[in-house]
Amino acid sequence: MSQAQASQGVILLEGKDLPAHCPNPSMTAWNSHPRVFLELDAHGAAKCPYCGTQYQLKPGTVVKGH
Repeated sequence: MSQAQASQGVILLEGKDLPAHCPNPSMTAWNSHPRVFLELDAHGAAKCPYCGTQYQLKPGTVVKGH
């Protein structure tokens, strides 16, 4: 997953990072929680119910369905 972290602690996602899940590969394994897939809202945002990490689609990201 190619994710960049913004200064506010929001993980920015690209289309290739979907489906979004937490913990993500940049997080340490020793303190991680079970993997949970995140549903993005209408604004392209999601929050992990376990750790509170916030995810956001990068502006201009095109999401393609199957």
